[in-house]
Amino acid sequence: MNPFEKSADFYDELYAGKDYAAEADYVHALVQEHLPGARSVLDLGCGTGRHAIKFAEKGYTVVGVDRSPEMIARARDHRERLLPEIRERLRFERCAIRDLRLDNRFDAVVSLFHVISYQTSNDDLIAAFTSAKTHLGENGVFIFDCWYGPGVLTDPPTVRTKTLDTGPDRLTRVAEPMMRVNDNTVELNLRFELLDKSSQRCSKFGEVHRMRYFFAPELSLALQMTGFDFVILAEWMTGRVPDRTTWSISVVAQSQA
Repeated sequence: MNPFEKSADFYDELYAGKDYAAEADYVHALVQEHLPGARSVLDLGCGTGRHAIKFAEKGYTVVGVDRSPEMIARARDHRERLLPEIRERLRFERCAIRDLRLDNRFDAVVSLFHVISYQTSNDDLIAAFTSAKTHLGENGVFIFDCWYGPGVLTDPPTVRTKTLDTGPDRLTRVAEPMMRVNDNTVELNLRFELLDKSSQRCSKFGEVHRMRYFFAPELSLALQMTGFDFVILAEWMTGRVPDRTTWSISVVAQSQA
């Protein structure tokens, strides 16, 4: 099931305030710290391609992969608007992470904006990490972010409402979380209302996004099982040591020989 089937048309507008450039800078610095001279990136769960584009602009050869046909369609539209020298370094493929088997290997594999938190079962997690390992070259770097258990349990998610104008329409999204503490997951029930401002007609739809929060020992074990050395776990975007107030972490792992 594709959780973004209906909201993909509004995804970029919903996250217009997200600083993709700063996040790409942060990840780029980590890649170069652990594999100086890295030039190729595989972006697992690339969405509409915003991070992948930033990496291509930095000179990387990039392949972005996502299981959502709607997301890949938008990513390819964004690619067409790029300068030719950037466009030629970037391509997008539709595929589920666990099923991915490309012919080439990469210096770095990244999975950003909590894609790993969508891997809610242990089988899903191992499959995602295995795909990353399979597509890495020698000493390749795997970097991802995810929800961090201590922060989620200390400051549980609450109902949130977001409203934005998309031109002729007004979109309202209400996110209602349900904690499932025995599964280490949060079920996000999203309700959308799209109001046509001229006719005042309103359409409604919903989505369910199930997200997993992780703890350091289980991530370390899963990475070890799939052929990685666990290198760094840090607070996302700050690099600080995580604590019980940290909601989002970045993880750096390196492919074992």
